[in-house]
Amino acid sequence: MDVDNPEEESGGEIQVSGMYENWFLDYASYVILERAIPSIYDGLKPVQRRILHSMNRLEDGRYNKCANIIGSTMQFHPHGDASIEDALVNLGQKDLLIDTQGNWGDIRTGDKAAASRYIEARLSKFALDTLFNDKTTEWKLSYDGRKKEPDNLPVKFPLLLVLGVEGIAVGLSTKILPHNFAELIKSSISYLKGRSFKLYPDFSTGGFIDITNYNDGKRGGKIRLRSKIEELDKKTLIIKNTPYTTTTSGIIESIIKANDKGKIKIRKVIDNTAQDVEILVSLHKNQSPSITIDALYAFTDCEVSISPNACVIVDEKPKFLGVKEILKFSTDLTKTLLKKELEIKREELKEKILFSTLEKIFIENKVYILIEKCDTWDSVINTIDKGLDPFKEDFYREINREDLIRLTEIKIKRISKFDKDKLTDSIVKLNKELKKTLGYLEKLTDYTIQYFYAILNKYG
Repeated sequence: MDVDNPEEESGGEIQVSGMYENWFLDYASYVILERAIPSIYDGLKPVQRRILHSMNRLEDGRYNKCANIIGSTMQFHPHGDASIEDALVNLGQKDLLIDTQGNWGDIRTGDKAAASRYIEARLSKFALDTLFNDKTTEWKLSYDGRKKEPDNLPVKFPLLLVLGVEGIAVGLSTKILPHNFAELIKSSISYLKGRSFKLYPDFSTGGFIDITNYNDGKRGGKIRLRSKIEELDKKTLIIKNTPYTTTTSGIIESIIKANDKGKIKIRKVIDNTAQDVEILVSLHKNQSPSITIDALYAFTDCEVSISPNACVIVDEKPKFLGVKEILKFSTDLTKTLLKKELEIKREELKEKILFSTLEKIFIENKVYILIEKCDTWDSVINTIDKGLDPFKEDFYREINREDLIRLTEIKIKRISKFDKDKLTDSIVKLNKELKKTLGYLEKLTDYTIQYFYAILNKYG
């Protein structure tokens, strides 16, 4: 049987074994590329990217019902409302890209968010500053060809490393731990300056971390996380935070199980968690608090081990990288995107200077009067073109028909109120801005460093 052509028929029957093989490969590729593994270019999974793109389309400064955001996201891909809601809540709980309102649950306790019709969200100022730019975005058609969606968002920040990610695909998985916002920016700056840097995970849940075997977040590495446990008095211990990936209810359940198995001895455990995590563990009389603390670390979820496994999509293929490599890639990409923005700004400024100069010549030299006797549209265009002949050597490009047509669209009111000095000042300011932009392009690395410092000062 030809496995490459599984639909080849033999005796009127389809050979299904080859079909299973190809179907499995298609499904595995789909799960890896379209669901579970983030792109190295913007650090997002497809569903996250579509959520943020949808929120940007809805952005007007006000909060939107999450049910509305979910419906808008489904216009780009039929992920299903439950999976979109889960991804949206996950992004919102990380408190970086999304400004939330309502009950969004609690990662410390494991409490779920309220229904999507009751909670609201909008993009954070940080997200608006660093994630979107239509001019530098590469677009593709949505699943039904009716809308355009970004291939990747033009993210100018090591987003993947600050958010962290976890995903299980067919045959592989990824687990990238979150890192500290300010430390990532400082590491990017160090890299741009040619200096060495170190990166270790950081968790909003607090606690203690052993990064001895972190291995740059690659496969085979491992970290240990511990809750902060203090002695409230001789008969009571207090657990003050939850290790990453655990919850207060999970910790309490593990303590009860350990007690039932005789691994530890306690009287009772009380969850007083509110604004801060507070789990009280009552001890028996004459029981050693320090020995009990050691037992809690040894036999309960007060201590957990996590094995990172940094896998990302690079050029449509999964690739295992270290977190330093990911940061370097992200920093270089930020530099490239800033260069694109500066190049676009340079061309826009040159066009503004050109047309402002054309307008000044057109009005100041009364070229518009010459077209009064023209009988045809072509003669109008030709007359304006000839009127500009003495000045054409000073322009950075040739004057085309579209430029001449724009001059004919200048309103009489603007001509009658023409202020030569005001327009000259405007051209001077535009030239200064152009010179500044060209300077940034010449010293692109320094410009990128200043960009990161600005982000750090504003949001760090």
